Amino acid sequence: MLRASAVCEAAGYPTSSLTCEGFLRQAAATSVGLGMPNIPVALVPGHIGNKSPEQLQRDILEVTTQAVIDNLTIAPAAKGDSAEPGPRDIVVRGGFKEVNRYFYEHEYSDGLPIVPPTLDDIESFLRFVDRDPDEVLGVLLPDRRAATVWNVAVNGVMAGCRPEYMPVLVALAEAMCDPEYGVEHSGNTPGADTLIILNGAVIKALGFNYAQGALRDGFLPNTSVGRFWRLYLRNVAGFLPHKTDKATFGNTWRVVLAENEDLLASIGWEPNSVEMGFAAGDNTVTIARYTGGGSLSSVTGSTPEQMLPYVADSVLRFNNWQITFTTSHGDGALRPLVVLSPIIAETIAKCGWSKADVKRYLYRHVRMPAWEFERQLRDWNIRGVWDLKDDVTAGRIPKVFYESDDPNRLVPIVWEPEDYMIAVAGDPLRNNAYVFAHNGFLGYPVGKRIRLPKDWEQRLETRD
Repeated sequence: MLRASAVCEAAGYPTSSLTCEGFLRQAAATSVGLGMPNIPVALVPGHIGNKSPEQLQRDILEVTTQAVIDNLTIAPAAKGDSAEPGPRDIVVRGGFKEVNRYFYEHEYSDGLPIVPPTLDDIESFLRFVDRDPDEVLGVLLPDRRAATVWNVAVNGVMAGCRPEYMPVLVALAEAMCDPEYGVEHSGNTPGADTLIILNGAVIKALGFNYAQGALRDGFLPNTSVGRFWRLYLRNVAGFLPHKTDKATFGNTWRVVLAENEDLLASIGWEPNSVEMGFAAGDNTVTIARYTGGGSLSSVTGSTPEQMLPYVADSVLRFNNWQITFTTSHGDGALRPLVVLSPIIAETIAKCGWSKADVKRYLYRHVRMPAWEFERQLRDWNIRGVWDLKDDVTAGRIPKVFYESDDPNRLVPIVWEPEDYMIAVAGDPLRNNAYVFAHNGFLGYPVGKRIRLPKDWEQRLETRD
């Protein structure tokens, strides 16, 4: 709504944006990012989702209406821009405690101690890329701040990364800037957080963990690069809790998931990078935002038919309200992720199944009754468009969602088998899996190539 108001205000038409009480600070911060810090808003007390029609009407008449009238008839007071330090300004001097106290009080840190980003440490990061420090990688919402090679290095230092991780960090910043990813949705209320999937020889070169303990902190590359993502989202994009980050129940930053490419090669399965459009062997990062997920313990069996029913059932259980991204509201944007441990992938592959076969199985078996699908959208997600027949008739979703009038017919939760994502990592001797519930177009999967300098190996040999 604020974006629409900004367009109208720029054209000379007064506006009044209705804002629920819990989003007032977000509205103020978003207005700054839009370049109009004084966009008028009208308060709607509380939250409309938990009010009776009578209470909502009373609040609108007694509180909101007068604010709307004032906004449309009285020019808003001018607000000045708050200055922020330049890229190379020294913002604080002192010891470790003083620096960390300053960064926390100014909302530059996530609450954990940061590594003070000294100019010397920043320069050491820049030595691992052949990029101009002031190169602009893109502009990030909501603050409309430029992502640069320099501020990537700054936040990499703060996160505790090593200098040689810098090419990975730059690729992540480029992915964050990609409009298809939709960084502007990072503060939405479901509290989704981004998972980074890493592919290529860079995994071993930099010591990323892809075996036992995958997705667990405790491994410097996986942990610090995952933390970098959240710090960059905070300090450059501008997502701050209680302001622009409106997660109801937030996820903490996730450690990097590196694929077991040795196992993938041995069973003839392509890595995730190939599915994202890159060549096998390319060093890549893939990002997507997930609301959560869970582990599947003891996926037992010696054939795909014995093992995959458990996986399919769990995919359906973890992706519940997220099916709103399947229908016309989300335009088929749902991309569930299944992480298989190596022994599961190997067992499936021994039976002659490819990754594509697994995806086709999930597409056929991860299904729910049409009436339940529609009830989820209508009664629980409160979507204005929820009738599968109408959606299919209008050509908004595939015909598979309405093949008869039987309310008990089973419908998929994605448009096609390729919408499923599958990665392989974890303890090679445990038959476990992990399912992630995707946040749809509010964090769509995006991949970027990691650009290494030509003398990469020589630079690694000179690292501290």
